[in-house]
Amino acid sequence: MHRSATDPRPRVLHLAQPVEGGVARVVLDLTKAQLTAGLRVTVACPGGELAERARELGAEVRGWRADRSPGAGLPDEVRRLGRLLDEVRPALLHAHSAKAGLAGRLAVRGRVPTLFQPHAWSFEAVGGTTAALALRWERWGARWAHRVVCVSEAERTTGVHAGIRARYTVVPNGIDTEHFTPTVPAVPHAQTAPTGPGTPDAPGGRPAGAPLVVCVGRLCRQKGQDVLLRAWPEVLRRVPDARLALVGDGPDRDELRRLAAAVSASAPVEFAGSVADVRPWYRAADLVVLPSRWEGMALSPLEALACGRPVLVTDVDGARESLPPGHAAHCLVPPGRPGALAGAVAALLLDPELRTSLGGQGRRHVLSTHDVRRTAEAVAELYRELLDGRPLVSFERRESIHS
Repeated sequence: MHRSATDPRPRVLHLAQPVEGGVARVVLDLTKAQLTAGLRVTVACPGGELAERARELGAEVRGWRADRSPGAGLPDEVRRLGRLLDEVRPALLHAHSAKAGLAGRLAVRGRVPTLFQPHAWSFEAVGGTTAALALRWERWGARWAHRVVCVSEAERTTGVHAGIRARYTVVPNGIDTEHFTPTVPAVPHAQTAPTGPGTPDAPGGRPAGAPLVVCVGRLCRQKGQDVLLRAWPEVLRRVPDARLALVGDGPDRDELRRLAAAVSASAPVEFAGSVADVRPWYRAADLVVLPSRWEGMALSPLEALACGRPVLVTDVDGARESLPPGHAAHCLVPPGRPGALAGAVAALLLDPELRTSLGGQGRRHVLSTHDVRRTAEAVAELYRELLDGRPLVSFERRESIHS
């Protein structure tokens, strides 16, 4: 599938620890575009969905054992990565998210052009001493990143205000606007929407015509599903037939199930779990909500907008930049505020004409601003810039980058 070590095409190494969710989707989108453009692409990760799908695209995949959070195993993770880098000898390292950014920069230390893409800053995800240590590392580690790639201007501003002195480039997240569409394409042999457990069409006790609110995301503190559940009783008071579905899986699943049972016994919350194709959920939704506590720029709202659905998001990094002009008044609420969230959800559910208008505007906005092809080209231009504008050439004859 790949050419020999004498192949003159450049090799990009994408390094990631998360193997599912938004980070994995960004890596896969870039991998697909870069393979199409003629680059050789290696994806190093701990296996899982990311590895499987990268192989399907035609990328070389290397296993890199690493835990999600820093710990006592970090030195071994860095050493394993160093050996992997010696074998792969990339022209450029693109490290995604906090853990890969930490291990990658420690292993390379600037000897190969290095991009670090935080996908939301690590110090926002923790508190106390851990947050202070994470911030201290980001300030120190910035010297070993030739460029820090932020997915929103707000994410860049957060880094600057935190004292992270780096060369920043903002490349907004993009999504596949030919994949995420308002309806199933009317072409021969088009895949129909799936049915059965874990789909919007599965038997779930929803009354016919009941407005459906959908939240898509990893079940974890970052995504704020607990805030939405605490807001839900007030939504039901104002819109009694409303129904809620949480799509995704994660470490907080059991805790969220207990909370859902406590706050909404009369209208059970639907837990769809992790699904292979989320588009039927977006298309079935009357409103898509993502009540995150922090983000860089979340993909779920962009996907929902591309499907022509209105979204309601919390005012965290990247949220305002995700929305079309004028949507903030209806579609943006403060994070961590169940009361404000409930009021906004109910208001949108009670105004179908507004939802239709917002959905149409959202689709047009994503087509013009957040198409993944624009994102991939911006990243490709950044790669060229880091190599002094010359055609990308292989670094395979350079000395070892691991000492």
